[in-house]
Amino acid sequence: MKKLAMVLFLACAGSAWGQFFEVWFNGGQSLLSNKGLGTVLTSGGTKDDVQLEDGFRFSFRMDLNTESRFGHEVQYAYSRTKLNILGTEQGMAIHQGGYNFLVYATHEGTRFRPFATGGVMFANYVPPGSSATSGGGDNKFGVNYGGGLKVRVTSLFGLRLDVRQATTPKPFNLELRQGWLRQTEVSGGFGVLF
Repeated sequence: MKKLAMVLFLACAGSAWGQFFEVWFNGGQSLLSNKGLGTVLTSGGTKDDVQLEDGFRFSFRMDLNTESRFGHEVQYAYSRTKLNILGTEQGMAIHQGGYNFLVYATHEGTRFRPFATGGVMFANYVPPGSSATSGGGDNKFGVNYGGGLKVRVTSLFGLRLDVRQATTPKPFNLELRQGWLRQTEVSGGFGVLF
C-alpha cells in the first residue's frame, strides 16, 4: 500500500512540475458604457437619471499555466466609481471576482506571450453608505472577455497589459432600467513568475 501511495505521489508531482504559477497586480482605468441605471423618480424620469461614472481599478490575479498554450486565472478586482443621481455624485465601489480561461499565442517560456481570455464572474455593486463586508451591495453574475500581453522581464518577474470587458445585468432594480452594464478595463501590471 505504501509503494502504491509513493507511485501515485510521484506521478502527480511529476505532472505538477509541468505547470507554471504567476501572481499579478494590475492597476488602470475602468471605462463604463451603457451606464444609465434607471430613475429614482416616480414619474417623468429617464433611464439616465442614475448613472455610474468611469473610475480607477486595481486587481490581483493568479494564473496557473501548462506547458502548452493554455492557462487558468482566478482574479479579484476593485473599482472605484461615482454614482451620479440627478447630477449629484457620491463615491461608490465595485468588487469583482471570477475565473478565466487563457489561450496563448506562444508556448510557456517565451519572452512575449499574447493571450485571449474569457470567463465567468460576479460583481458586487456597493452604493454610497453601504459596506460589502456587512452584506451591503447588489450582486450580479456575468461574463468577461478580452486579451493582453505578458512580457517576461527576468526569470522571476514580468509585466503585462490587459484590455477586457466585463458585462453584467444592471444593479439596483430601478425603474426604466434596461440592458446590461459594460465595464472596460485598460490596465498594466507587475507579476512574480514561478
